[in-house]
Amino acid sequence: MIENNNTSASQLMERTTFSVLLVVCLCHFLNDTMQSMLPAIYPILKQEFALTFVQVGVITLVLNFTSSIVQPIVGLYADGHHHYWQLSVGMFFTLTGIFLLSMASGYAMILTAITFFGCGTAIFHPQASQVAQVASGGRKGLAQSIFQVGGNAGYAVGPLLAAAIILPQGLRAIHWLGVIAVAAAVILYYVGRWYVRTLKTYKQQVHVRWTTVRQYSPGRIRFFVLVLFVLMFSKNFYTSSMTSYYTFFLIDKFHVSISQSQVCLFIFLAAQAVGTVVGGMLGDKYGRKYVIWFSILGAAPFTMALPYVPQFWMVVALTIVIGLIIASAFASILVFATDLMPAHTAMVAGLFYGLSFGLGGLGSAIFGWVAEYTSVEYVFKISTVLPLLGICAIFLPKMQKQAN
Repeated sequence: MIENNNTSASQLMERTTFSVLLVVCLCHFLNDTMQSMLPAIYPILKQEFALTFVQVGVITLVLNFTSSIVQPIVGLYADGHHHYWQLSVGMFFTLTGIFLLSMASGYAMILTAITFFGCGTAIFHPQASQVAQVASGGRKGLAQSIFQVGGNAGYAVGPLLAAAIILPQGLRAIHWLGVIAVAAAVILYYVGRWYVRTLKTYKQQVHVRWTTVRQYSPGRIRFFVLVLFVLMFSKNFYTSSMTSYYTFFLIDKFHVSISQSQVCLFIFLAAQAVGTVVGGMLGDKYGRKYVIWFSILGAAPFTMALPYVPQFWMVVALTIVIGLIIASAFASILVFATDLMPAHTAMVAGLFYGLSFGLGGLGSAIFGWVAEYTSVEYVFKISTVLPLLGICAIFLPKMQKQAN
């Protein structure tokens, strides 16, 4: 019946698309809520286990490194194999990490728990991003931004959850997050079933898409993807530094409490969530290259001013602006890359979610070493040049909009 009525089929597909996107967004929210809890409790871990800044940086490194190694491999596998259970398995890895961390008795056990967290997110992101592509209806920037805003919102809520639950009750209270992991696993089971079922009859319908103005060789395509990867790396390097050391920066410079610093981290991450959605919509309408230029280079003046602002409220205001601008590039960079390599959407997602975040974690570890021998404020001063890597966008190809 649906096949004989094109209008009804189109309307049904539209409703199904947005319902799936919102569910995947919710799962991304739950996943990254648990992930973002980790940077928020760094001050607690540092105090309870007498950690150095170097050890704090290594925690971030392990989290991102496990994601970066596993995630592209998962993405490569997901491009050729589609299993309904894959997303749920990722949540069970995260669940294991939660209980190990809640029972941690030393630094080695903390790193083991973080490894499970990293593997969990590595399994989740490539296929979830692939689901968003299938459900996009051709509006890939919007779909990826809806998917990503769930993650950004989760990262924003995580510090508040840590402040409300873990800070007053202690590290063992983390085990309550297991409820979130189990709920997400159940939801993702049904998302996986929809995804596998849809792939059997799915025929991609692209209403409006952006393409290069001319054909390029495979070597040039790989070069363009490398440029996009560098741009994503510059964004992730800076934001990883912010999420890892922003609370320490505020505590050291303005003598605020841990709870106040976590609220400020929430504000920065919430601004990123808003910027992600706006950037995805603008990329679909005006072109991804313009959004990339504005997002990464546009943030540079504000990041360079941040360490020198003397007033606390001015620092918070600047971080809102930085979060809005720098996050707007995410969907455009990722969709730009998947448009260049449409047969490898999961692998590209794995590289950009995984490897670039992993390198950002490496940068965070390096900055931890720098902070140990200088100061957190000095780390913020030298990290301000990272958005200037956005000048690499000059090498990206020109794009044109095609209507089908």
